[in-house]
Amino acid sequence: MSEKKNIMKLITPWMIESGPEGDVVLSSRIRLARNLEGRSFPAHASVSEKNAIRDDIKKAINKKEFNFLELEDISPLERENMMESHLLSPQIIASPEGRGVAIAKDQRSSIMINEEDHLRIQTITPGLDLKTALIKANSIDDDLESILNLAFDEQLGYLTAWPTNIGTGLRVSAMVHLPGLTLTNNLPQLLSSVSQLGMVVRGIYGEGTEALGNLYQISNQRSLGRTEEEFLSDLATAVTHIIGEERKIREALKQKSQYFIEDKVFRSLGILKEARVISTNEALALLSDVRLGIDLGLINQDLKPIVQGLMQIIRPAHLQKYMGNTLEPELRDYYRALVIREELAREG
Repeated sequence: MSEKKNIMKLITPWMIESGPEGDVVLSSRIRLARNLEGRSFPAHASVSEKNAIRDDIKKAINKKEFNFLELEDISPLERENMMESHLLSPQIIASPEGRGVAIAKDQRSSIMINEEDHLRIQTITPGLDLKTALIKANSIDDDLESILNLAFDEQLGYLTAWPTNIGTGLRVSAMVHLPGLTLTNNLPQLLSSVSQLGMVVRGIYGEGTEALGNLYQISNQRSLGRTEEEFLSDLATAVTHIIGEERKIREALKQKSQYFIEDKVFRSLGILKEARVISTNEALALLSDVRLGIDLGLINQDLKPIVQGLMQIIRPAHLQKYMGNTLEPELRDYYRALVIREELAREG
């Protein structure tokens, strides 16, 4: 294992950087849905039609900024790795024919081709920084629209495969770490109130996925009837409220349940340092506890980047890429524990 690559070089950059409100918000994401005028939506297009759409889009991509990949040309493991890095959606990796992705060289932006829409432009920034992400997404959109003829209606806005995306085609989201709210069972009530504000809560990889490691995605439900800036403001308001509630509970746990929370944090750290076999779900749950301990000042802040890096590298596809082999589930659990032990041992 000592000859293995430095895991920090394999981690998506925004995952290990700390941005505004970084104790609770891991990242902000902007996604724009766009379609070519006069073409069938991907769900109704033949493979040859999707190939033609992909070819047209490929010609419009800025080659200096993006690397373009045709999904059927890369392995299922590599596609899953990109999904774990939030560069691809779970929906697109299962049926790669006629689909593609353009990935920015800094890995902070990607353009999915022929997912639900012809184009899904997304940008990600660390912490709660929606404005920076929107500026970048709009810049990519402007470049593409200067070359491609996009489907647009003067009254409805951008036309999309799903009615909920019509209008701006904008999905604004933040990935948040909520161990305090989860631990005290206050999360369901808070998320219910957030949904009444027009927001939806999803799992770690978006729609139809589960929350792992106490990580949740909060995003807007519709994209019509308001400006992009208003959608950003709405989400920022909801997320700021969630941040406040999470911080209040963390402080209460530290003040009123000091021995309990210290035991939980250091017990989790101890298991991670000694376990010989560990599943993805258990590892993410324990790493979540350790991250909470860091944010509460119980564990040295210097450990935070490595913990955040481990929260990505121990996922199945990343782990196999790191090890350089396709691994059966039992072996994955063994090597996952080994990687965690070695990385934590290096940090003392």
